[in-house]
Amino acid sequence: MNFISIQNIDSLDKWVKQALKIKKNPLKNKKLGKNKTLVMLFFNSSLRTRLSTQKAALNLGMNVMVMNFGSEGWTLEYEDGAIMDQGASEHIKEAAAVVSQYADIIAIRAFAGLVDKEKDNAETVISGFLKHATVPIVNMESATGHPMQSLADAITMAEHKTPHRAKVVLTWAPHPRALPQAVPNSFVEMMQKQENMDFVITHPEGYELNPEITKDSIIEYDQNKAFENADFIYAKNWSNYNEYGKITNTDPNWTVTAEKMALTNNAKFMHCLPVRRNVIVADEVIDSENSVVIEQANNRTYSAQLVLQKILENVK
Repeated sequence: MNFISIQNIDSLDKWVKQALKIKKNPLKNKKLGKNKTLVMLFFNSSLRTRLSTQKAALNLGMNVMVMNFGSEGWTLEYEDGAIMDQGASEHIKEAAAVVSQYADIIAIRAFAGLVDKEKDNAETVISGFLKHATVPIVNMESATGHPMQSLADAITMAEHKTPHRAKVVLTWAPHPRALPQAVPNSFVEMMQKQENMDFVITHPEGYELNPEITKDSIIEYDQNKAFENADFIYAKNWSNYNEYGKITNTDPNWTVTAEKMALTNNAKFMHCLPVRRNVIVADEVIDSENSVVIEQANNRTYSAQLVLQKILENVK
């Protein structure tokens, strides 16, 4: 069993209930991971993902090894038949096979390059390990998806469930750097699995996400209109998908402010963190009692623990 995408979740409702059960007693299955090793490979920086996944593994009794490929590993070549007379020192064929000998599960974090859309959509790093590793692979954020974050988001929303059919809004917000579409992509896919919620995506015109992911999700270009009567506001920046990796809009009017939150139904504010204060969201919003960003970060442990537990239960 691999966990690469939200699409690997057969029943989101069941998974969320299982995660909430784990949260109540996180050490219940401490013996499940005995003598099993999780190898975590980071091609990019991390705070919540690294610590929450490591804690999840420890809660299951696993050994954990961490390697920062950007500063500690050889540069990898992914192309079959490549003549390796340039920068890459090791081929993914050997690297994945070797790491598989040390690990029972390999977890990988590798961001989009935001230069070559075709290459990013091909998920070069994750795909290379899937092809050549001999143990299960877990996606800790790839070029196009961050499923463990979105599972944590679903857990958080379940803990703040409304008595009525909730309205959830994913809103674009400005950012000084070009950011990938991974988090919003997985959030959209997760929301498409929610049976009792209404979902709206709002962003400036021209900032549409991959239409193969958004499909028939409602898109509203008027942020104020989208916010009306919302129960959850999820703020996230992403760079332009059509003009790939470009920043074509920095309009500060898209920042989530108290005035905009006043349009909602006393909505909870969500963000995956790290967040640029007073760019993505105003201090008064993220510091308010309706902000659940710290709870989201905490739930990263239980989304990761559920994923690892399910894989361990299937490892012979």
